[in-house]
Amino acid sequence: MAEVILENLSKSYGKQKAVIDMNMTIEDGSFVVLLGPTGAGKTTTLRLISGLEKIDEGSVKIDGRVVNEEIPAQRDVAMVFQQYSLYPHLSVRNNLAFPLRSPILKTSKDEIKRKVDEVAEILQISHKLDNKATELSGGEMQRVSIGRALVRDPAIFLMDEPLSSLDARLRADLRIELKRIHHDLGSTLLYVTHDQIEAMTMASHVGVLQEGELVQFGSPREIYENPTSVYVAARLGSPRINLLPAAVFNDTPNDVHTLGLRPEHIAYGDGEDATVKRIEHLGDHTRLHLDFKGHAVTGLSPEGNPYTQGSTIKIKPVNPLCFNEAGNRITGRVA
Repeated sequence: MAEVILENLSKSYGKQKAVIDMNMTIEDGSFVVLLGPTGAGKTTTLRLISGLEKIDEGSVKIDGRVVNEEIPAQRDVAMVFQQYSLYPHLSVRNNLAFPLRSPILKTSKDEIKRKVDEVAEILQISHKLDNKATELSGGEMQRVSIGRALVRDPAIFLMDEPLSSLDARLRADLRIELKRIHHDLGSTLLYVTHDQIEAMTMASHVGVLQEGELVQFGSPREIYENPTSVYVAARLGSPRINLLPAAVFNDTPNDVHTLGLRPEHIAYGDGEDATVKRIEHLGDHTRLHLDFKGHAVTGLSPEGNPYTQGSTIKIKPVNPLCFNEAGNRITGRVA
């Protein structure tokens, strides 16, 4: 595995700036997730690292060397795409072995067999090795697609929303599998997604992208608790953060324009009146959907849920996130 460093990386398509002056270090053995909506520059960043797109400005360093002029095969990266990219007429075994048969790698037959068997065991598909790719379920096909990258033992794995086409249960299962594989192999992994649950559950570090710019980089917990802007705050958290005009609460400092209230930032029994519009029981916790002065607010109910639909309760913010008019995080004390 290797450290990957992006220095002042930029890419434009005509007048459209896809990646803007990006600086980021992907440490050896880390699991970095790039998070952002469609058009934020996530996939373009992967393609610049892999060599599938030409860099306009800046550099990509892999294991200490600048790779700007290297073709993809020379960069020692392995990419997993959203679609499975399997050869349907080949068996699982031959799909996994295919990258190792490249003339560039010059892998012996014995080594190919060893690596294929090892990766199949890691992915728990050893019993499917002789099946055709067309005989697999969606989850099994994506495991094989991931396995085609794992057999390479590259400097870095690049994954472009590999779970987005799967159903919810398979996504949850493969999130666990990918985290386990990363832990077992100690690999360096850069993973692109718009799904904040994937970022929170898998990443050691998260890079939040906004219109081609890296606006914050840190651990999932750091970004959740200390976002630098309204935009970043809205990227992580389920349910989404409640964003309210600061004026809806009394005694809010004048420089605070927007209050960010995560469910845990709402206290009950004191403060100002809100109406319980809906109660959502989710097994291990209960959500309260409230109307507060015409604004929809979602909070966590106290254990035992003493409230009923239609009732009026009092709420107040506790250590909320404070943002100025431009949407940037500021310090501001709201009781």
